[in-house]
Amino acid sequence: MDHEKAYEGLAPAVRAAYLERIGVTEPGPPTAEGLALLQRAHLRAVPFENLSIHLGEPVVLEPAALVAKLVDRRRGGFCYELNGAFAELLRTLGYRVSLLAARVFDGERPGPPFDHLALRVDLDEPWLVDVGFGRFSLLPLRLDERGAQPDPHGTVVISPYGDHGELDVRLDGVPQYRLDQRPYRLADFGPTCWWQTTSPQSHFTRSATCSLLAPDGGRTTLSGTRLIRTAPDGGRTEEQLTDAGALSAYREHFGIVLDRLPTPPSA
Repeated sequence: MDHEKAYEGLAPAVRAAYLERIGVTEPGPPTAEGLALLQRAHLRAVPFENLSIHLGEPVVLEPAALVAKLVDRRRGGFCYELNGAFAELLRTLGYRVSLLAARVFDGERPGPPFDHLALRVDLDEPWLVDVGFGRFSLLPLRLDERGAQPDPHGTVVISPYGDHGELDVRLDGVPQYRLDQRPYRLADFGPTCWWQTTSPQSHFTRSATCSLLAPDGGRTTLSGTRLIRTAPDGGRTEEQLTDAGALSAYREHFGIVLDRLPTPPSA
């Protein structure tokens, strides 16, 4: 199903460095259990962040650039980057991966096409894999299952929508995104990625954010200079940091070393 060009695989040293980045020493052969291990590890090690937009750095949708950002620069990214890079790792480990486009819900209305990039991984059955959506399922989801799927982060239901094979994905009853099941190339996400990183109407250009699963199952988020800790039960605390404190928080909580704070791009 994948329309990407012939896959050559990550170099062994790059694959080993990527696995070290997410704390996996022996992923084993492609299995549902191995896939779950890799997704959990990725979510716990690599933050969801949009800092490049606010640091004046280009977001380059090329596999080598995405992997280098996560592995060599010890950074995170948003959906196109995180799932794009994870697809490369999975393929080099022998998984069959397709890139899927989705429309993210804002309330009850879905956003534009290619608003989000998610992954389909085909084993004995197809799985929905997503390490680029912030708070979402911890584990891969059965793409063909129409009943409730319990997950440590809530209950997910995938249901058909319309006459064109689209699927609505809900977490605890709240719509998350509408999934297009057709496979796409990474380059197909380029125009919407450009809009997300440049338009004043994009929520990504309005403020810098960096978020990661906490060891206790909650989340740690740095939004501007506000440090937000969310507990597994939904409890939440906020702390307003100084600029120096925010730079320290990037290092301490996310392993990201910056020499200046991200600032909103000029309109």
